[in-house]
Amino acid sequence: YLALKARDLLYTSGKIESFEADVPTICIGGITAGGTGKTPMVELMVRMLAEERRVAVLSRGYKGSNKGFHIVEAEDPASLVGDEPLQIKRKYPRITVAVDRNRREGVESLQTLLDAPDLIVLDDGFQRRDIIPAKNILLIDYNRPIFSDELLPLGRLRDLPEQIERADTVIFTKCPLYLTESGKQQLKEENHLLPGPKVFFTSVDY
Repeated sequence: YLALKARDLLYTSGKIESFEADVPTICIGGITAGGTGKTPMVELMVRMLAEERRVAVLSRGYKGSNKGFHIVEAEDPASLVGDEPLQIKRKYPRITVAVDRNRREGVESLQTLLDAPDLIVLDDGFQRRDIIPAKNILLIDYNRPIFSDELLPLGRLRDLPEQIERADTVIFTKCPLYLTESGKQQLKEENHLLPGPKVFFTSVDY
């Protein structure tokens, strides 16, 4: 908790500088560790935008051995680039998918490509405050309201719940198929979203 508070203070005071890319960036992330549906949301962004924009997806390549900038190819092993970037590349082979542990260097490298993107989707970038995105989309699992949870290892939070204030849009995932308006209102209240950013509710349909 103290480390996260100190980190937040360093960023908000400007002691640690954040970088704003020349190309628009959409950050999709979460405060809860895993399971909020970030990768499906990244894929939704790709489907919505790729027909009209040159979209690139930038990921850290979680669990992959690659540390520098790398353009993901469909033939790459998951052990090198991570399973989620590889999944996105194989499902959408026409778009650029890249991995880099350093987000800023990854964005700068994408901008130097011959077919440089005009929009970058940052996969799981909400905590990575070295980049100032054009839009911050925060996902929250319906079953785990962040203000009722605890930081790791006592709970599943990997960041302070008040960081929700940085979100431009909040999307509740895994909601019941028939969520009432009063249920939506209760979720907003539990997660301190009145007033607040735009809020949407999604469900899983098999």
